[in-house]
Amino acid sequence: MSAEVTFPLPAPYGSRTATVRYHRRGSGSPLLLLHGVGHHWQGWEPVLPALAERHEVIAVDLPGFGTSPGLPDGVPYDLTAAVPTLAAFCAALGLDRPHVAGNSLGGLLALGLGRAGAARSVTALAPAGFWSEAERRYAFAVLAYMRLGATLLPPSAVDALSRSAAGRTVLVSSIYARPGRRSPEGAAAETRALRGATGFAPTLAAGRRTRFTGDIAGVPVTIAWGTRDRVLLRRQGVRALREIPGARLVRLPGCGHVPMSDDPQLVARVILDSCAAAA
Repeated sequence: MSAEVTFPLPAPYGSRTATVRYHRRGSGSPLLLLHGVGHHWQGWEPVLPALAERHEVIAVDLPGFGTSPGLPDGVPYDLTAAVPTLAAFCAALGLDRPHVAGNSLGGLLALGLGRAGAARSVTALAPAGFWSEAERRYAFAVLAYMRLGATLLPPSAVDALSRSAAGRTVLVSSIYARPGRRSPEGAAAETRALRGATGFAPTLAAGRRTRFTGDIAGVPVTIAWGTRDRVLLRRQGVRALREIPGARLVRLPGCGHVPMSDDPQLVARVILDSCAAAA
């Protein structure tokens, strides 16, 4: 089921509202899924069936991405605003400390929710915020190149490229180690989502000042990194473990930056194991 909710933003933005669209399925304890920059909730589709067998899954289009409208003027796209906004979204849906899993930007936000005490468990897949300055500039250059390509390609060319494995390599090989495994519909849809992401530029602007610091106490944390991640290099996982020494660091063999399509079974198992640790 896909739906949307409009809710008041937390202080100091409480006089304004945000609207978030999301997909919900399954039953059990709630599990919130957060995508990366320029992506949309459908990036989680390869792992949704396995996750929904054990959890009520809420996959979100973050504000300014997918079909969710952007944040109101004056509300920044940084951690200080994004984490309370997601907590307010959970409150609007009646979600009490859900399990949270996120990829890239979503992984950073998942860690932020865990640090704020708003998550029951955290699974961060290649989370942002553990980079050196050179690594951040490199990652942002890759993302900007992807955005430029998505903007310049006519919709008919996107559809044509998505129909072959070679074409999907052109469209999405920056984020997938095995782009041929992504469905034609999925590759085309996420290219269009990247093209139309109004939150892309303000998120990258906020990210220039973002580093995740501070431990996360009392919450099971799993950090997982693909061995073939070409956006955020896997050595950043070691830095993450130094910052959050109680976390579990997991290697995802053969996976790229967005691992859910590269190895759905492995990624689903990692998330489910992290959720089970909270029990």
